[in-house]
Amino acid sequence: MQIMVNGTATEVQGETLASVLGELGYGDAKIATAVNGDFVPAAARDVPLAPGDRVEIVAPRQGG
Repeated sequence: MQIMVNGTATEVQGETLASVLGELGYGDAKIATAVNGDFVPAAARDVPLAPGDRVEIVAPRQGG
């Protein structure tokens, strides 16, 4: 299905946020996520996704 990941149309095979994160290489990464503008805690990432959903993935960065 096609979803939007950080504003980019992305074709994914996974049907949940957790599976899509694994598919995109974020499996064990410390990240924050949102689906359609709603924050999704790490413990609740089994949320199902639907075509057209908007997923935001934010990774912390160090620097100054």
